[in-house]
Amino acid sequence: MTQVSAQKMPIKPRRILIIKLRHHGDMLLTTPVINTLHQQFPDAEIDMLMYLETRDMLVSHPALSKLFTIDRQWKKLGARKHVSHEIKLARQLMHRHYDLVINLADQWRSAIVTRLTGAPVRLGMDFAKRRGKIWRWCHTQLVSTQGHGKLHTVEQNLSILAPLNLAPHANQATMSYSPEDDAAVTALLHDHDVKLPFIVVQPTSRWFFKCWTEEKMAETFRALSAKGFPIVVTAGPDKRELEMVDKILALCPDARTVSLAGKLTLRQLAALIDRAALFIGVDSVPMHMAAALQTPLVALFGPSKLTFWSPWQAIGEVIWAGDFGPLPNPDDIDTHTSERYLDAIPAQAVIDAAERLLP
Repeated sequence: MTQVSAQKMPIKPRRILIIKLRHHGDMLLTTPVINTLHQQFPDAEIDMLMYLETRDMLVSHPALSKLFTIDRQWKKLGARKHVSHEIKLARQLMHRHYDLVINLADQWRSAIVTRLTGAPVRLGMDFAKRRGKIWRWCHTQLVSTQGHGKLHTVEQNLSILAPLNLAPHANQATMSYSPEDDAAVTALLHDHDVKLPFIVVQPTSRWFFKCWTEEKMAETFRALSAKGFPIVVTAGPDKRELEMVDKILALCPDARTVSLAGKLTLRQLAALIDRAALFIGVDSVPMHMAAALQTPLVALFGPSKLTFWSPWQAIGEVIWAGDFGPLPNPDDIDTHTSERYLDAIPAQAVIDAAERLLP
């Protein structure tokens, strides 16, 4: 198949669609692509197609015009309703008359939507698992993924812009929230009598194999609280995460802690982290948010792939569990295991790193 050159795109595209169908953290790490396109084409309308549950990550991004979403619950509605929703979405996207589509996703659904837009330039990744006539037919140009194994996810995403010859790239990831989110956090901090400077700690992840032990987290709370810093503890609303927070707090009853676990939206959490003197957390979405907000952080990391998923351009320290003991290959991990791979990290390493970063 003859690939259409990106040079056939209008010099200044009027409308651009970016497609990414992944998890919350993945959406945050697409923001350098959004920011680069906005920087290069400030008058263009930039839309995003994403999963509904990840919408909160980008809904306040100032460079985005429209957010189109796919609800993964559609498939539970029966074939007829599911197809009806898909057709409605496709028509909405077709009516936008895009000049440029950036397909960062690897699903067949994303490729078909890319083709249906009819955009003159449709860029996709040349994923090894998708090499074939249909994937090529859906895109006008495929960008090589050779070398991606040595690149951070942000760099992988930005590589899709190579055919557009855009320079420089806006490399920093960003996390946006609204004035209403900030006001809600202000009220919560006032209600709990939390004064600056304070520390935000997110000890949980939806994947418990990425978590540290409750005992070591409680030891860290006691040490930092003794230095005079109030600690605001956050977590998702999942029952297991809330139980983990309760156990940690029960182990350090004298520490100066306030729990907002399960009480914040993602954007309110961003507003909270943005005010913090320090963020401490495991490999999870809040860690990426802290890096994007340029809040000093201590990230407890492992066993995910450090090259791909370390906090991008973070201020602070990443403590890699692999420096303290052997870790399994991330591709071989049973995600439902009860193993806590961060256990190799001693509490003192985290406490020392925090004290180096605190004012």
